[in-house]
Amino acid sequence: MATSFFSRNEGSLDRTLRVVVGLFLIGVAVTGRGAWGYIGVVPLLTGLMGTCPLYSLLGINTCGLKQ
Repeated sequence: MATSFFSRNEGSLDRTLRVVVGLFLIGVAVTGRGAWGYIGVVPLLTGLMGTCPLYSLLGINTCGLKQ
C-alpha cells in the first residue's frame, strides 16, 4: 500500500521535541536575539501535524504504527 506524502510519520517523542525546539527558536527570534529563530516555525508545524515531508522523502518513520 502506498503511503501519502502527508501520512503520520513522527512518533510521540519526535513530535514533542519538535514542538519544544520550535517554540524555543521562535522565542529567541521574538526577543530580538536573532531572526534565524523564526525557522522554529518549521519544527513547530511538523510536530503539531505529526508529519515531516523530509521524512516522507527519505522513507523515515519514527511513529510506532505500521502503515
